[in-house]
Amino acid sequence: MHREFRGDYWESLLRRPHLATSAAARPETNSGRSILLTGAGGGIGSALAKALVTCDPRLLILLDHSEQNLHQVQMELAALGGEPPRIAVLGNISDGALVGEIFERHRPEIVYHAAAFKQVPLMEANPLAAVRNNVLGTCRLAEACVEHQAAQLVLISTDKAVNPHSVMGVSKRVAELALLRWSGARTQMKIVRLGNVLGSQGSVAPLFRDQIARGGPVTVTHPDVERYLLTLREAVDLILAGASLEAEGNIFVPELGAPVKILDLARHMIRRAGFEPETELPIVFTGLRPGDKMREELVSAGETSEPSTDRRLRRVNSAGVPAERFDVAIAELGESVEQRDAVLLLDVLCRLVPEYRPSETLLGSLHRSAV
Repeated sequence: MHREFRGDYWESLLRRPHLATSAAARPETNSGRSILLTGAGGGIGSALAKALVTCDPRLLILLDHSEQNLHQVQMELAALGGEPPRIAVLGNISDGALVGEIFERHRPEIVYHAAAFKQVPLMEANPLAAVRNNVLGTCRLAEACVEHQAAQLVLISTDKAVNPHSVMGVSKRVAELALLRWSGARTQMKIVRLGNVLGSQGSVAPLFRDQIARGGPVTVTHPDVERYLLTLREAVDLILAGASLEAEGNIFVPELGAPVKILDLARHMIRRAGFEPETELPIVFTGLRPGDKMREELVSAGETSEPSTDRRLRRVNSAGVPAERFDVAIAELGESVEQRDAVLLLDVLCRLVPEYRPSETLLGSLHRSAV
């Protein structure tokens, strides 16, 4: 990781206590277990993999659809030395046969689900792919956990799932609903909703870093856009903390304090690079992207939250969808993906998540395709 993305780099910006601890990565939850990590080659997934190898798991199964990312995380784990037995699986969670084979052969007991398509504008242009991966893939994984009696499935979700305005956000909300649908006494399913993870792949901080290295300009969508921010180390620690909490079918959100203006983030990084914002290195406002919101939320008006036994996490009580109605809707989503019917897909998403407000860009593209 670049040195400027260590936790202390962000302290003056975040203006809150650092949420990661120096304790070992929850060995009481993961030790001696067979663990499946999806999205293992991504920014959060690879950091989570490095934490999990310190927990002495019986087996670590790394699943990712990117050959390069999977190879890279393997090399990084090998460089750590003394790693537990591990298996690298190249494939996609939406491949039901592959997921079934993993569970049949390796019997994962704990599943950390970090695989997701997460780039908001790209998913606005590719809603069928977003639903195939983020929704149908998660449903297959949850059903496999129940069928094979895995002890726990932990979903890494996002604040964009709350009152979503983007396809990515609504797909993650439906993924949350899938875990609420399938959670039970035998297989506990937990959701950890995160904000923007600084330094993860595709996040704004690496973009700003690269723009600063080129001499600018640094591009910000809007001067008033705010986001909840946390570091990669904090994200990993909070995911593992959520997995260790003895609670069934719950959503957990971290205590992230006040949201931060992305403009302040840009100025912070420019100053840390030794430049004065605006005068020595320009900032250009490019306008909100398709699916973007001015502000994100961690808890919706229809949800309640309360403290958990870990002071850094709050437990969110969120209403699910009745199982029969949810299953019918998922079948319809599967049909819409197979038939390449984005109009049906949007209709089902709006019925499943009534608070979803599709972007004008998406509505316009569907209208043009229907004409």
